[in-house]
Amino acid sequence: MSKLDYRIGFSQDIHTLVKDRPLILAGVEIPFEKGLLGHSDADVIYHVVAESIFGALALGDLGTHFPSVERYKDISSALIVAHASSLLDKHLYVVNNIDITVVCEAPKLSPYIETMRENLSKLLRVDKEQISIKATTKEKHDSVGHGDAIEAYAVVLIRRVK
Repeated sequence: MSKLDYRIGFSQDIHTLVKDRPLILAGVEIPFEKGLLGHSDADVIYHVVAESIFGALALGDLGTHFPSVERYKDISSALIVAHASSLLDKHLYVVNNIDITVVCEAPKLSPYIETMRENLSKLLRVDKEQISIKATTKEKHDSVGHGDAIEAYAVVLIRRVK
C-alpha cells in the first residue's frame, strides 16, 4: 500500500424495504412497518461507511470482505464497520471525517441522527463531530421515492498516522 498522507473513499448502497424485518440504520432500530432486506441486518448506513473505508484503503468492496455466504447470514453490520476500523489500524490510518447522506421518504430520521453519529463514533473511535449524517428524500421519484427502498451514500477522508 502506498504511503499517501490522505486518501478518499466513496460508497453507495440501496436496500429494498420489506415487511417482517426490523429497520436498523447506523445501529439504531427505528420503529417502522418495514425493514431492509439483505444478507446481513442490511444496515445501509454501516454498509456505505465500511465500504468507503475499504475503498479509501484500496482493499476492495463489501462483498470482498463479507461475501453472501452462510456464516455471514444475518450478522450485525456493526461487525462490518468494526472490521473496516481494524483495517484502518492495520494500515496506520484514522478517519479524518465522514459525510453520509441517507435517502428515504419515510420514516423521518432526524430524531435518530445523533444516536447514529454516536454509534459510528464509538465503532470508529473518533469524535462525533467528525461524522455527518444527513437525510433527504427523492420527492416521490423512483423506488426510493415510492417508499420501496432506502439508499445511502458516504464519503470518507482518512489520514495516515505518523
